[in-house]
Amino acid sequence: MISVTEPKLVARNKQHYVGIRKQVPMTELGSVLPPLTGEVFAWLGKKGLEPAGAPFWRYLVVDMERKLEVDVGVPIVESVQGECQIISDILPAGTYAMMLHTGHPDELEEAAARLLAWAEGKGIRWKVAGDRWAGRVEWYYSDPEIEPDMTKWETELAFLTEEA
Repeated sequence: MISVTEPKLVARNKQHYVGIRKQVPMTELGSVLPPLTGEVFAWLGKKGLEPAGAPFWRYLVVDMERKLEVDVGVPIVESVQGECQIISDILPAGTYAMMLHTGHPDELEEAAARLLAWAEGKGIRWKVAGDRWAGRVEWYYSDPEIEPDMTKWETELAFLTEEA
């Protein structure tokens, strides 16, 4: 049984970030994306920039049969110019449906399904254009170097809703 908080709606401001954008099949998500967080932090360090919060994955396209398009990102205070594989982008402001998951990352797919089902039951629509999500984010609050037990990791799911 997975551990998640009751979903809720939260207003959020826009958030600048830098990251690395990848297209990856679902089967390779766990091997390809996690190392990229370190690369983004290393780039910030070289530039003398401080992160403005926890790292995250922003799902731009979710196609479980083909590929997902994901930004592995780190929030920053203000916009900067990306370079090479580092991109600079913004998480849009708006109302996000969110819940906190505590447990192994393998449970996040089920947690996301619960958040999607909750929203459907409430008549909440997502801000999506075609197959592109405006804001579908997993915030990773646990540092593996401090908390090596993956069953205790905290991850916030936050999905941008369509404004009424």
